[in-house]
Amino acid sequence: MSKLKALARLLLLFFLSVLGTCNTFGQVVETTEAIISDPKKSKIISRFTPPKGFAWLRPPKGSFSEYLVHFPLLPPGFPIRDYRAIPVENQDFHMAVLKIDVGDKDLQQCADAWMRLYAEYLWVNKRFDEIGFEFTSGQYFAWKDYSRGVRTREHRKRVTFVETGLHDDSYFAFRQYLNIIFRYAGTISLDRESREVTSNADIQPGDFIIKPGSPGHSVIVVGVAENVQKKRLYLLAESFMPAQDVHILKNPENADISPWYELDVAAHKTVTAKYSFEPTSIKRFHAIP
Repeated sequence: MSKLKALARLLLLFFLSVLGTCNTFGQVVETTEAIISDPKKSKIISRFTPPKGFAWLRPPKGSFSEYLVHFPLLPPGFPIRDYRAIPVENQDFHMAVLKIDVGDKDLQQCADAWMRLYAEYLWVNKRFDEIGFEFTSGQYFAWKDYSRGVRTREHRKRVTFVETGLHDDSYFAFRQYLNIIFRYAGTISLDRESREVTSNADIQPGDFIIKPGSPGHSVIVVGVAENVQKKRLYLLAESFMPAQDVHILKNPENADISPWYELDVAAHKTVTAKYSFEPTSIKRFHAIP
């Protein structure tokens, strides 16, 4: 009987990976009703209990930090899928998958995942005029410009902006805009648009560890816990290459506290499940307090 249950579970994961997800007005909607999850454990803050002696730090109400710690998760055991909705080969380094689509193109990778989450936060809160990012080239492209018809044109690796008159402020158009951001922005531009977090006590959900480059990498802080001695631990999430589901990382360096991590802004090196950051650079987007 146990073998039959295991086979049924594998078949369910296969069909779910083929069906994928879609996103409507900032809320992800499953294309199948086969998933049954415990609503009490469907968010980051409710699924992950800090190690003994630690407790969750509750972010300010309405903040990007609060948005992240309450972000919905797919059911336990759900596989990481790439942009083709195919499970990636190695499923050993994650603890959970965030309930947000990755799109159908190989675009939403590491830095893009952070930009997607922040843009969704602004969208949900109707802060449309604040949505905008720099390209690696240094050019700035805002959602409000795209929505009124501005589009990009690439010629000989140079991007210019053109007026088309195609006004569209729908969520579908917003996703098309983000695909442009993902194509032309990355770790270099995100690093440039951010400032250093200089104190361990100041690290908050929404900050990120980043190594700018082509390729570079970044991981996102999505949770903070603290004990009575003010020692803190952190949950980290990332996307990767190829573009794939945003997922919460295990901590293979310290199984006793995994998936929580110790972070130090002064550390020479920070080792995560799939990447080593050397030096450690923890940053916050310039527009976030």
